[in-house]
This record gives sequence, C-alpha cells and structure tokens, in this order.
Amino acid sequence: MKKIIKGCRKRQRDSQKELYKMFYAYGMSITLRYADSREEAVTILNDAFMKLFSNIAQYDPERPFKPWLRRIIINTAINYFHKHKSSLKREQLENVESEIAHDETIISKISYQEIIDLIQQLSPAYRTVFNLHVIEGFQHKEIAEMLGIAEGTSKSNLSKAKKNLQAILEKNLTQ
Repeated sequence: MKKIIKGCRKRQRDSQKELYKMFYAYGMSITLRYADSREEAVTILNDAFMKLFSNIAQYDPERPFKPWLRRIIINTAINYFHKHKSSLKREQLENVESEIAHDETIISKISYQEIIDLIQQLSPAYRTVFNLHVIEGFQHKEIAEMLGIAEGTSKSNLSKAKKNLQAILEKNLTQ
C-alpha cells in the first residue's frame, strides 16, 4: 500500500489505477447511499478520486488510509449535493417528533441492495441527512454546518426521511 501511495504522489498512472481498483467497491458503497442513481454515484466517486489524487501529498502515511478516503468521498458527495441540488426546498422544523421505531424483523429480511434502493427513493435533502446521521454517525450540529442548514432543519429532514422510508417500505411489502 505504501508503494502505491508513493507512486500516486509521483502522479504515476499505474499506481493511481491500482489505488482506484483497490477502493472502487468501498467508494461505491458510500456514494450509492448519497446518489439518485448508480451513474450519479460513479460521477461522485470519480470526482472524489480526482480530489484524492490532487491532494495525496496531504495524506499522512502513519494514519489509516480508509478513513481519510471516506472523508474525501463524503465531502465530495456533500459538495455534489450543494452544486446540483441547491434549488431543493428545505423545510425547517424546530420541534421534531420522537423517532420512529424500527421493525427489526422486516429490516433483517432486506438485502443491502434493497436498502440502498429504498434510500435512493428519498429526496436528496432527506437522503443526505439520513446518510450523514444514521450511517456516518454525525450529529445534527455537524450536519447543519456541513450542509449550510439550520440544526432544526437537519432534525426535521431526518424525521421526514425515516417517515418516508417507513412508507416506502410498507408500500413495497404490500405489493
């Protein structure tokens, strides 16, 4: 891995290609959660790798690589959201209703790809907040700062994302 990183720092195409191949699936597993489609996920991932290759000199080889890459991918997805989804209406709600309980038995019967498909049905604003909070573990204050929204909007979007996911899930189960 150190050899590949060294090659990437020297802008060696073979090293960049090798790093891309090594982490493509990992990166797609992240970008698919943020994107409307597989094509959009690939676009976000490719943008993330371009940023990675441009900033590889900032990577500290004494630290784990995957978290550094993950942060670049998430930031790229957020930037993509800002750039392409900025016209979306964001509703603000300061007092969020209590969180919806999850039905573990239903969730355990759904495949990873089915969960990704369900998440992709959410609006970009709801999907982004859902991913950042539920999947990535960010707090609402952090999400608000990242997305340039109010903390209450983050909480509202999460609540609505959960309600929408529940409705989508119930709809799919009755078909």
